[in-house]
Amino acid sequence: MSQPSPRVPSQARRRSPFGVTVGVLAAIVVAVLVLAQVWTEVLWYDQLGFLEVLRTEWFTRGALFLVGGALMSAAVWSSLAIGYRARPVYAPTSPEQVNLDQYREAVEPLRRLVTFAAPAVLGFFAGVAASQQWETIQLWLNAVPFGEVDPQFGMDISFFVFTLPGLRFIVSFLMAVVVLSGIVAVATHYLYGGLRATGTEGERTSRPARIHLAVIGAVLMLLIGANQWLDRFSLLTKSGNAIDGATYADVNAVMPSKAILTGVAVLVAVMFAVAALRGTWRLPVIGIGLMIVSAVVIGGIYPAIVQRFQVTPNAQELESEFYQRNIDATKKAYGLDEVETIPYNATTEAVAGALADDAEPTASIRLLDPTIVSNSFRQLQQGKQYYNFADSLSVDRYVIDGESRDTVIAARELNLEGLDRRNWVNDHTVYTHGFGVVAAYGNTATVDGQPAFYERDIPARGGLGEYEERIYFGQNSPLYSIVGAPEGKGNWELDYPDDAAGGQVNTTFPTDEVSAGPAVGDPWTKLLYALKFGDEEILFSERVTSESQILYDRDPRTRVQKVAPYLTLDQRVYPAVADGRIKWIIDGYTTTDAYPYASARSLDEATSDSLTEGTESIAALLPEMVNYIRNSVKATVDAYDGSVTLYAWDAEDPILKAWAKVFDTSLRPMSEISGELMGHFRYPEDLFKVQRELLGRYHVGDAREFFGGQDFWQTPDDPVSGTPRQPQPPYYLTLKMPSQDEATFSLTSSYIPAGASGRNILTGFLAVDAETGNEPGKVREGYGKLRLLELPRNSTVPGPGQVQNIFNSDPGVSESLNLLRQGQSNVLSGNLLTLPVGGGLLYVQPVYVQASQGTRFPLLQKVLVAFGDKIGFADTLDQALDQVFGGDSGADAGDAGNESPGTTPTPSPEPSDPGTPAPSPSPTPEPTDPTTPEPTDPPSIDDPRAALEAALADAAQAMRDADAALKAGDFAAYGAAQERLSAALERALAAEAALGD
Repeated sequence: MSQPSPRVPSQARRRSPFGVTVGVLAAIVVAVLVLAQVWTEVLWYDQLGFLEVLRTEWFTRGALFLVGGALMSAAVWSSLAIGYRARPVYAPTSPEQVNLDQYREAVEPLRRLVTFAAPAVLGFFAGVAASQQWETIQLWLNAVPFGEVDPQFGMDISFFVFTLPGLRFIVSFLMAVVVLSGIVAVATHYLYGGLRATGTEGERTSRPARIHLAVIGAVLMLLIGANQWLDRFSLLTKSGNAIDGATYADVNAVMPSKAILTGVAVLVAVMFAVAALRGTWRLPVIGIGLMIVSAVVIGGIYPAIVQRFQVTPNAQELESEFYQRNIDATKKAYGLDEVETIPYNATTEAVAGALADDAEPTASIRLLDPTIVSNSFRQLQQGKQYYNFADSLSVDRYVIDGESRDTVIAARELNLEGLDRRNWVNDHTVYTHGFGVVAAYGNTATVDGQPAFYERDIPARGGLGEYEERIYFGQNSPLYSIVGAPEGKGNWELDYPDDAAGGQVNTTFPTDEVSAGPAVGDPWTKLLYALKFGDEEILFSERVTSESQILYDRDPRTRVQKVAPYLTLDQRVYPAVADGRIKWIIDGYTTTDAYPYASARSLDEATSDSLTEGTESIAALLPEMVNYIRNSVKATVDAYDGSVTLYAWDAEDPILKAWAKVFDTSLRPMSEISGELMGHFRYPEDLFKVQRELLGRYHVGDAREFFGGQDFWQTPDDPVSGTPRQPQPPYYLTLKMPSQDEATFSLTSSYIPAGASGRNILTGFLAVDAETGNEPGKVREGYGKLRLLELPRNSTVPGPGQVQNIFNSDPGVSESLNLLRQGQSNVLSGNLLTLPVGGGLLYVQPVYVQASQGTRFPLLQKVLVAFGDKIGFADTLDQALDQVFGGDSGADAGDAGNESPGTTPTPSPEPSDPGTPAPSPSPTPEPTDPTTPEPTDPPSIDDPRAALEAALADAAQAMRDADAALKAGDFAAYGAAQERLSAALERALAAEAALGD
């Protein structure tokens, strides 16, 4: 017998050096790419002083990822391991097992890999899901009491807002873990013979498999019971058809059924435990069947019977208590519990001197529409094509010559789209910032209809004093800019255009004194940012030096959202000049959807109106359901250095208190707010929109009346936009409500009856005191006070839609507007304002005219006024008011004395009834010779700005002269005025072209 040849040991396979090199390089590339996103975030937060926020969020996310992933991985791994180790030593010989042999043989080579890979993959996804709940867990761990209890269980509201969401997450996550581990256990036991589909009852499950599955089943039943028990509390925040929160059927049928189902689940868990010991599945199967039947009968059929046969026939009586709970909770949750309701029997009779007691609000009526005049700001104050203004400007108030004046203000931001030559150097190192603000009086215009600027030009001159004009951080800033340079390298950042300095003044951001962005001077940081932005120029450009800083994430809203991820931010961001700087102001809200019995609203729907739908500069809110909201934070972003400051505006808000414990260094107390900055804070628009939408229903405070729903209101559609289902936006105005002693800066809106009737009759008027005062660290008393004027139910005061229809259909007004449309002009209707003055409701609408071709921007030419059944239409608000109020309104409007020289106002038609045609306006006296205002010695084209303004003034004068001549029947004068208009427009076009060069 021959000896077997000796086995030659196989040589270990040598790893290819090339493969190792490629693998190492790939790992390095991946690591660097990850660092380009991760480490740059650390640099950004660290430079801004909010590294604590990033560290806390990442630590919490990481901890939840590890814990959640470990739980899932451990549970799945244990099911795989137990299922394999508890397999029968000898699998029974049956056709079923013979068929499984081929699967076992196929799985065996991969078993070790699957045993570790499957739990790892499932653990990874479970960890990711758990990490997304970091805010829920942090609020749970840092909960603070509300000091209020719910009306059903008598528990502090904090349980529902902070604790219940955390408990629900834990229970839901554990249920997912148990279900997945159970599925894996069943599959493993079946594959290896511990669980069979055939055979006698005792043969179908081995003892280890039975114990394993029974334990999983018992734990799952206990978790289902816990979930049913928590459902009882969640009923207080459920959405309903009529009201939110638990109703009669919920309290008297659903809650008891949830308690019973909890007991059933615990009983079934005991049956699983018995099955593990007794070796039979009969009891658990019976228990599961009992639980299903109980869920259908007790949890479904019984509450339906109670609702159908007990509640529905007696709904008003049985549901009254729960309607009242909903009303009270909603008012508390949305800050509507202290609304001052004022019965207002508005008069419709316009008598002479009616506005004598309202002289202050009358003099402050805003005539500039912030959306329409944006184009006027561009044409008159843009300066160069690489600057721009937002398409919707902001309304603020400033103290000018010792008097608080409503102001339309805009920041002159950088607009790279306007550059003729785009390249990396220009985009990122030359054109780095905007320059200054432009402000105009809100209640008046120049004689030719231009905004009356009191802060203008580059560099700025006007009434705001000295301030840092450079805007490195704004709503329209470039993706990133690199600023700073070593001494002696020269200035390469464009500061502002200046003819005296050879065309422009250059500057260098003082990075040695001011930190506005992460330093980007060393090669490693250059590499990271080059990868982050995909621009290799960062790595190789000589303009990226040891003194350089990189500015990015420059939008104020983005910066605040990153450092305060727990806040919901207002759609509106507005600039203010305070303490020598331009500050962007953003309102932040703390919200929840877990306040018991409060009505839930979708923020994006409640805050949508004609302005947000048609304006790009106003950010849209993400869909978010809330039933509690507080304006808890006022945030500012410095336009020069980008610094973010978060002020605790509502320090008593429990949700803000909880977040203050999480991020204990990120909030500043209100005491640090300067008096000048305090004067530019205001009541936020989005909060007011949510409140006005709810007050349309919840001004009804009695449950029985609320149940009837016959007195619900709605915000009218914006009559100016003419688009259905786009509510009229609220307006900032200085006004005096009937219960106030003096006029204050306010935010206002009106109401009409709700429903599909289309009846546009005014039913209510809402105003909130938006004036914060100017005392350092202290809010003025009265700020935030909501006042609601309730008109009598039989009132016939026209709503905004009716008034707009009256304006549009009045023969005299139509004729005048048609004349304004002559000479290639368009007529634009401004915002329709509503004011409670003279014992009634006054409507004011500015009318603008702009060219239909060439250089186009609106000029304020006319003002429409309505009070009761009287309308006025004149060159100025003062004249229009006098027309309505018997020749003397009793007050001087802010534009008194702004009538054009050489012309007389157009008399207004005075219809006796808004539904009947009005007589045509009487002829005006002979106009002055339209040829006399011919411009003399127009400014040289070397000064294109002055030439443009002079040409526009001449064009406006020519339009007015043409209007007057046509009314007087002097067609020769009309033709001469049209010729002057054409000549003025040509000069304006030439000046505009010169400005663009």
